[in-house]
Amino acid sequence: MEKATFAAGCFWGIESAFSQVPGVIETAVGYLGGTTLDPTYQDVCTGRTNHAEVVEVQFDPEQVSYAELLAVFWQIHDPTTLNRQGPDVGSQYRSGIFFHDSAQQETATASLQAVQDAGRHNGPIVTEITPAGTFYPAEEYHQKYLAKRGLSHCH
Repeated sequence: MEKATFAAGCFWGIESAFSQVPGVIETAVGYLGGTTLDPTYQDVCTGRTNHAEVVEVQFDPEQVSYAELLAVFWQIHDPTTLNRQGPDVGSQYRSGIFFHDSAQQETATASLQAVQDAGRHNGPIVTEITPAGTFYPAEEYHQKYLAKRGLSHCH
């Protein structure tokens, strides 16, 4: 198994999208990229911790590649809006790829460039590509939130 971590707005929707990809074994939502140790949802919502809402994806690389997961990532959000996805505004909703090794970093960087070069977006891509730090799982009520409520999307 391998791990991938993505930020693309509200973590409920991105968790739901990745959980449906064949080869994804497990997903968990949480917080990454900030300065506060063991943040809560309430902490992250203040915007003062600098954490992003993320989904951590455990996947079988024999069934789905990291590049294929990146393709899903680019499809499920607007990577040109800084600190915003739909009605959700704040640095916790930023677009980000948190790599776990140099191969992921190279693949993510090439993927971002390919998406930018394709010209499908009206502006520059603002997605950050940074090393994955400590992942803090979100509270249990956030895990599989949409599935628990029989919903397919957030908005």
